Amino acid sequence: MKKIFIKIRTSIKFLILVSIATFLIVGAFVLLYKPIYSVTLNGEVIGYCAQKSKLQAKIDEYIENGDGENDNIAFVQLDNMPTYKLCLLKRGITTNDDEIFETIKSEGVAYYKYYAILEDDEEKLYVSDFATAESVVQGLKDKSSNNIDNIKILEKYEENLEDFVDSETAIAELYEEKPVEEVTKVASTTTTQVSKSFSTSTNLSRSKTSLGISLIKPITGTITSRFGSVSSVRSSAHTGLDIAASYGTSIKAAASGTVVWSGYKGSYGYLVVISHSNGVQTYYGHCSKLYVSAGQTVSQGESIAAVGSTGNSTGPHLHFEIRVNGVAYNPQNYVY
Repeated sequence: MKKIFIKIRTSIKFLILVSIATFLIVGAFVLLYKPIYSVTLNGEVIGYCAQKSKLQAKIDEYIENGDGENDNIAFVQLDNMPTYKLCLLKRGITTNDDEIFETIKSEGVAYYKYYAILEDDEEKLYVSDFATAESVVQGLKDKSSNNIDNIKILEKYEENLEDFVDSETAIAELYEEKPVEEVTKVASTTTTQVSKSFSTSTNLSRSKTSLGISLIKPITGTITSRFGSVSSVRSSAHTGLDIAASYGTSIKAAASGTVVWSGYKGSYGYLVVISHSNGVQTYYGHCSKLYVSAGQTVSQGESIAAVGSTGNSTGPHLHFEIRVNGVAYNPQNYVY
């Protein structure tokens, strides 16, 4: 019995010693090391950060709004997003969030949004915003300019800015006096036609309106959420149409145009935006893969992305939007 007690006492001492040793080792480890995130871009570690969510939020803000130095920046294109990996590093190693951010900024390509005033489909002048462009057209209408039927507004997304003019300068340069015999002939049909061509965003209703282009279905699938619906998963009324489909299903361009966004964009996840004529844009959200880049011209029916569930999404589907000068229209008035 005495031998048994001795063995038990020895075992207890051993366990106490092991616990103390373990505590000392863990304590020393905690003192020497700290959890941190390594940040990798294009396969290369570019630094370390303590809060990946804070750094990624700063990057997302930069992608959507630029660095705030120019109001005309529409977005910044990043071909590759950074990846994060939790690791343990010696406490002497410091984080370098600012350096990481500057490195990522150097990879970005800024695209500027502005408007061209066209005469006979030729770009003549450039203005910084749609309101100015519209005031130019209205000014030419008010003065019964002889070339008003040939004046158009074109929304542009480019890597470089043009020199802008104000509305008064543009009107003065574009105005064309009518021949004497036509001064008294201002056809009402002309006024009607021009007012339709250059409607302001505030006059665009969400009822069926001619887009001036023909659209096809980007995918075939089941509609799971309709335009205008309200749900707990989103903060406002639905601005598009959700079409459920298998993960990886090819998404086609609803119409030909120019890609003005191809990348990650907040709740949209991976998103493609195509700009068409007449101020029409189509959005393709929650993609798993993107096959096109900003600035690329695509044809109607061309494969541009694959169905996924990125961003604010509960399952694989396509979020499809139609916007005219920034105002959302019901896609079911044109497709599906």
